[in-house]
Amino acid sequence: MALTGTLDKAAASSSAPTSSADEDWSYVQRVQAGDVAAFDFLVTKYRERLFSIVYNLTSNREDAADLTQEAFIKAFSSIKRFRGKSSFFTWLYRIAVNTTLSQLKKHRLRRFFSLENLHEEASSSEIVETLSEGGKAERRALANELQEKLNEALQKLSPKHRTVVVLFEIEGLSHQEISEVMDCSVGTVRSRLHYAKQQLQAYLQDYIR
Repeated sequence: MALTGTLDKAAASSSAPTSSADEDWSYVQRVQAGDVAAFDFLVTKYRERLFSIVYNLTSNREDAADLTQEAFIKAFSSIKRFRGKSSFFTWLYRIAVNTTLSQLKKHRLRRFFSLENLHEEASSSEIVETLSEGGKAERRALANELQEKLNEALQKLSPKHRTVVVLFEIEGLSHQEISEVMDCSVGTVRSRLHYAKQQLQAYLQDYIR
């Protein structure tokens, strides 16, 4: 099984940040200068993406909403210390992931992996290719069964391995971006992703042909 997900995005050069990163940085500087309302722009821009990653780690909309709000509160309270060494997006994701992992460890929130999102974001996955075969009724029945098994399989992974899979397969982040979010080397990201895929393949071998 090759849970390849979306293709890696080329890492943006630090000497030539994207226009989006430039825009984010301008709003960050406004917030740092005391323009509190400027933070609303960043919240609006990243709220849905942040909620998505948190929801895919918790499978609980109320928990995801609370943790997303908590991540933004933490980001706002510490934004004066942000110096732009990474993109604001990466910095914000790191806060959200760490906040969620802390809660998962503390409260043992139920983990969940959305096959629906996987279908939308990772169309090259062999899981999706398998589900694409056969008629609609057959695909729906297989999808429901595989969804349950995939959820069970991911719950057997450690939070760090599960997070790497979610960030790569659902969010479409590159290895470099994930390394920045999780504060580890690219090699560690690749190693965790490889191990996680091997484990998922073993857990799902009866369902992936």
